[in-house]
Amino acid sequence: MDNAAGLSTESGAAFSTRHERNKDIDMLQVQQLHQYYGGSHILRGLSFEAKVGEVTCLLGRNGVGKTTLLKCLMGLIPAKEGAVNWEGKPITGFKPHQRVHAGIAYVPQGREIFGRLTVEENLLMGLSRFSAREAKEVPQFIYELFPVLQEMKHRRGGDLSGGQQQQLAIGRALASKPRLLILDEPTEGIQPSVIKEIGAVIKKLAARGDMAILLVEQFYDFAAELADQYLVMSRGEIIQQGRGENMAAEGVQRLVAI
Repeated sequence: MDNAAGLSTESGAAFSTRHERNKDIDMLQVQQLHQYYGGSHILRGLSFEAKVGEVTCLLGRNGVGKTTLLKCLMGLIPAKEGAVNWEGKPITGFKPHQRVHAGIAYVPQGREIFGRLTVEENLLMGLSRFSAREAKEVPQFIYELFPVLQEMKHRRGGDLSGGQQQQLAIGRALASKPRLLILDEPTEGIQPSVIKEIGAVIKKLAARGDMAILLVEQFYDFAAELADQYLVMSRGEIIQQGRGENMAAEGVQRLVAI
């Protein structure tokens, strides 16, 4: 029998061991984060939280520092000042692979799949944090979330459409069974039908209640449909935040319009 998230009970158990957690536990805490490029102050004291069981949407126009923030969160570039705490522990000094092993997965802008590897081989790359015994095959729940990946598992990643590659990138991240999933503009350059499918998957993942999702997005309608909480970023700062259901009333679309 399927659970509320739309996954089979068996595959749901395989996805993530359920923890005795309160839904409102703060999973990710960012405190007074600063970053500079040369003489430019890119991130200006950002502070926010992303909670388990919720989709936190970070919105902003191009060039406001969103991708720089995500790279700091993943340890790809070091934060100059401030702190990043994950599950109550400081990870500010962690290397990227240490953050992956801590249960954080990142789907970067541009997807960055391996074009010469098959779909199945790309997905297996997401199992790198597990033992050889656990990393032998792609978890079935990935194919349940994205049936097209099972249909094309022997095709090379470079032969897939842009939308299929985005699903592959998300599937690869989910293969690591993260407790925090970070998505950088997953709708960019994607056809509307696939955007709808990706949105449905994000809803299912959030409904499970055992993962925090940080979604960076410029597509207002997509963010408004998914957000439990929202953050608006401008010139390296969070200028407004609130609950997702209040985005229209609080004028968020005007703030992020290009």
